[in-house]
Amino acid sequence: MIWNKKMECAVPGDLKNIFSDRLKDIVEFIYQNNPLYKEKLDKAGVVPSDIKNIDDLSKLPFTTKDDMRISYPFKLFSSPLNKISEIHVSSGTTGNPTVVGYTKDDLKLWAEVMARTLCCAGAEPGDILQNAYGYGLFTGGLGLHYGALEMGLTVIPASSGQTKRQLKLMMDFKPRILSCTPSYVLYMAEEAREMGLDPRESSWEIGVFGAEPWSDLMRNEIEDTWNILATDIYGLSEIIGPGVAQECSYKDGLHIFWDVFYPEIINPDTDEPVEDGEAGELVVTTFTKQGIPLLRYRTRDIVSINYQKCRCGRTSPRISKIKGRTDDMIIVRGINVFPSQIEHVLLGIEGTQPHYQIVVDRKSGELDELEILVEVEEKIFSDEIKHLRALEEKIRKEIESVLGVFVKVKLVEPKTIERSMGKAKRVVDQRVL
Repeated sequence: MIWNKKMECAVPGDLKNIFSDRLKDIVEFIYQNNPLYKEKLDKAGVVPSDIKNIDDLSKLPFTTKDDMRISYPFKLFSSPLNKISEIHVSSGTTGNPTVVGYTKDDLKLWAEVMARTLCCAGAEPGDILQNAYGYGLFTGGLGLHYGALEMGLTVIPASSGQTKRQLKLMMDFKPRILSCTPSYVLYMAEEAREMGLDPRESSWEIGVFGAEPWSDLMRNEIEDTWNILATDIYGLSEIIGPGVAQECSYKDGLHIFWDVFYPEIINPDTDEPVEDGEAGELVVTTFTKQGIPLLRYRTRDIVSINYQKCRCGRTSPRISKIKGRTDDMIIVRGINVFPSQIEHVLLGIEGTQPHYQIVVDRKSGELDELEILVEVEEKIFSDEIKHLRALEEKIRKEIESVLGVFVKVKLVEPKTIERSMGKAKRVVDQRVL
């Protein structure tokens, strides 16, 4: 099933006028309604009348996560607060989070692209969706929820966690579709076996998994473990949340809904377009959002793009799985984590050294683990064990309050962490992705 055949199956050339009209409209809207963006466009020497068609997109300046952080909380909104129906936030680099606002029309748009997403994964009206993404300030849970309602699914808003309860819901309610992070579904398999259940006999037939990086090897493990079709979903809160792109059953790239989220792939070093099929940084322009529309937003995700028609019948381009990032952000259990956040906490705690290392690991069937090695002053390390444990616990609590994810903290002696003449190696990612 294809939710919006008119847009998802259109001849690409026939969409050029739509792209052009939407680009002109959104640039004019932003210029008239957002002083911060107006200043940015004026500085770049661009006024709305300069944008004649989609080919003029490259005239516009890029938008970055720093722009969103500096504009905290509402300066990048292009609609007044009394028109904003919903606000979500995601973690920022230090201090301020990223804030996104949705008007009523934005929420309808979100429901539309999420309906496309679920159909792309193989959902049918009348199916039951067990939604195990977190509800709340994180965009994952509500995004899937709105899309499911739009296309006529029955939603079990299970949210994340409470694994034994998740498995009971699956056994009793017989949902056909599961949505959660890929690491969590493998963790649920371990719990299922401990409960005497065979994961391959579950009611789930389709999985919509994302919010963290995962490999085709991990996909194979999930599909073999649960006897399920495991599909990848892509999104980011700055753009809309989940619903930017989604795999179909052929699993040959993620269909990006380019009539809404127009993609560019650039060389992150030169800012110039790459050749077709070449990997580069994904840049997205939101054509029709009103609350916080973005022009040429640099996602920092490295992907390639395929413009060929898919076997499923969709003509929308397909992006690859994320091949890497251009910044130092890592994703742990769906949460964005920046080393600078941890550094910011450590600098405020007496006795710690400015040397630390983040170790991320994921054992088969388990959730991501985040351990932080922290050097402490010699006099601290020589102190009584109970004082070391108290400092360890203090660091752990303060980091968890900033990151919103469970961490382990290990205090180590001075000069334990390897030094570098160049950029310090802050992150050791041991996950097999």
